[in-house]
Parts: sequence; C-alpha cells; structure tokens
Amino acid sequence: MDRQHYSSSLTNSSADPTPRVNAAFVILLQNKDLHDMRKTMRMLESTFNRHYGYPYVFLNNVPFTDHFMTHIRAMTAAPVHFGLIPKEHWSYPAHINQTQAALNRIAMEARNVPYGESESYRHMCRYESGFIFQHELVLPYDYYWRVEPDVSFSCDLDFDPFMVMKTRKIKYGFTIALPEYVDTIPTLWENVRRFMALYPEHIAKRNSLEWISYDMGETYNNCHFWSNFEIVDLSFFRSKAYMDFFNLLDQAGGFFYERWGDAPVHSIAAALMLERREIRFFNEIGYRHGMYEHCPESPALQLKCACDPKDNVDWAQFSCLRRFLET
Repeated sequence: MDRQHYSSSLTNSSADPTPRVNAAFVILLQNKDLHDMRKTMRMLESTFNRHYGYPYVFLNNVPFTDHFMTHIRAMTAAPVHFGLIPKEHWSYPAHINQTQAALNRIAMEARNVPYGESESYRHMCRYESGFIFQHELVLPYDYYWRVEPDVSFSCDLDFDPFMVMKTRKIKYGFTIALPEYVDTIPTLWENVRRFMALYPEHIAKRNSLEWISYDMGETYNNCHFWSNFEIVDLSFFRSKAYMDFFNLLDQAGGFFYERWGDAPVHSIAAALMLERREIRFFNEIGYRHGMYEHCPESPALQLKCACDPKDNVDWAQFSCLRRFLET
C-alpha cells in the first residue's frame, strides 16, 4: 500500500454554535509514539479542544497501524485524519551527494552534535520546512497548530488561539524562543544573506531582523522560535516568498550536509518576511517539551495553570524571548 488516508469523526451531529476557524492540529510522528501522543492529546483536549472540536491530522512516512489509529481515535470526539507522506517528500533530492552526506553525519556524531548521526531526523526537518503544509490532508486548512508527542499543556484556555490568529491577522505564534546549536547550521546564514540579496522584495519593511542579528544582518545570533510548538497562518508557508526561501535552502543542501532544523528555517523566514506585529508570543499557553517549559508567571494566569513558575525558561540567560519582546 503506497497511500494511507483514513478519516474518522465521532463529533455530535447536532448544531454547535461555537465559532471556529478553518484550522487543525497537525502531528508528524511514528507508530511507536502512540502512548506519548495519547498523553499529549489528553492534556490538549482537557485544556482546550473539548470545547472546540478542532480536527487532528496525523502524518507518518510509513502506514499507521490499526492499533495506533484505534487508540488515537479513542482520545477525542473531534475528527481525526491519518495520512501517509509521499515518498518524494521523504527522500533525497537528486542534487544531494548521499556519500558526502553520510560522511558528514559520521563527523557530526564524533563531535556529539545533537541528532548529528540521524538520517531520519534530517528528512523530518526538511519535511517540516517545506512540505508538511502541502500534504493533501493539510491543504484544506487555513491554519495549523503543530503538536508533537510527549509534550505537555498545563493551562486551561478560555479563548481560541486560532481565532486570535485570524481576528488579529497574526501569521506566526510561539511559546518558547531559544538559541540553535551552532554546529548544526554553519552555512545557513550565508545562504540567508544570499536569499536577501536575490529577493529584496520578500523582506518586510517592519521586520524582526534585529531579533535574529546583532549587527543588522551581517551575522546570525542563532535565536529561533522552538517550532515543536507553533500556530501558523498557512498562507505564510504557502506564499511565494517562503517557498522561494525554502527552495534556495533546499538546493544548498544544508538539510543533509549539515543538520538544518525547521525551527531556524521557520523563524528566520518569519523574522524577515513578516511584519513584527504579525508574530505573537502566546504567553497564556503553558507548554513543556523535554527540559524546557514556558509557564505563565502572572497571578491571574497561574490560577488557570498547573505548572511551577520556577521552571519557566523565559528569563533564563540563554533564552531569546526577552530580546524578542524588546525589539
């Protein structure tokens, strides 16, 4: 079977007056992530989606098992869709020298670069950077909320982030901003500079260049939005400006020869191509991935949350949030 496209919906058929945006949660994962994903869905449903019923789109580079789909469907009354990633989106483009790419992975592993040895991680980053929003199951939606397995949502939301995005004309929303590992992107910025020179028309007038560069674009300070959480107006990713950017980076080969992550790719694109007012810090959404957590500190928000402000990464010395809020 070379295609998988399953849908299910347990949503009540009666009329629901709750206004919604044309949006979905989109999750890239593997069958082995089932139970981590179930825990995440339990929190996401409890804190937000049980009131709205936004659909889920699950994508995998191999077919989902019946066991996986059955147990995921049990976690929500919202529509659920399962899709297979096209092979051409999860494979090497013709211009990549796979022998050189393999040698570079070995060298990065020897330097203890995070995921430096991983071939699949590189395919994932390239897919998240340039293809996920083009999948046939994602194309019908105007907005997506990216979710990953084994992340935590700790605050009850009494508003709809998708509606905030739409009504306030926000293009990109985030919760955590951190520096990228320098050894994963040694030539990324020189390619960004080449893009800016080739496509000046794609650079927004009131951009956020000062957030990602201390010297007005000469060098990159490595700041990026942690894209394992992001809420995005997909017209941005599908725009000519963004696709010109991705295609230039893809031709440069850094997704495979180095280990360019989708986080710096998305973040640099947003910083350069969007107006500053089109990017929003979702302070209200308590979120944790791995060792880093955004935990709202205000007393009013703490009443809606189950997280410890002491664990909040926002004001850590290495966090890039303060600089974002000040620029």
